[in-house]
Amino acid sequence: MEVRLDDATTLLARTPVALSGLLSGMPQRWLDCREGPNTFSPIDILGHLIYGERVDWLPRIRIILEHGEAKPFDPFNRVGFEDLIAGKSVEELLNVFATLRKQNLQDLGELKLQPQMFARAGTHPGLGRVTMGQLLAAWVVHDLGHLAQVERVMARQYRDAVGPWRQYLPILDVPTGNS
Repeated sequence: MEVRLDDATTLLARTPVALSGLLSGMPQRWLDCREGPNTFSPIDILGHLIYGERVDWLPRIRIILEHGEAKPFDPFNRVGFEDLIAGKSVEELLNVFATLRKQNLQDLGELKLQPQMFARAGTHPGLGRVTMGQLLAAWVVHDLGHLAQVERVMARQYRDAVGPWRQYLPILDVPTGNS
């Protein structure tokens, strides 16, 4: 499937609402739960997404537009969010994320990207040459992956409590990642 900007932005606009539905008003034990050592909790995932809104997706699109492959993207610190979330409530963080995402989608729209521009390339510090279309697709899939991760992390808190139903609940046994 080809990347369509309107499809991508429609999905990206829904991520803050979906996260709010999952996390708003939840007890802290649900926000801090993890699948294991060195894995993200739901609140970490929210912080990671906020950090990405600030330093990753739109800045990289602008680098492609302004410099092409001549200027590599800045490396992304997967845990660069830690100071962003310290001492903040989930409600504050959800509001920050929603505000940043809304502004980034507005700014993205103001760039007036056309489908032929999706072939423009940039340089990722670890992946090498990537296109703007790939970057937009990755932004969408990144969101979906982290929404699924929040659900998986939370579901696993009842992994043993479901008893024999576990055999019908594959989310409880999907392999985990470190992020």
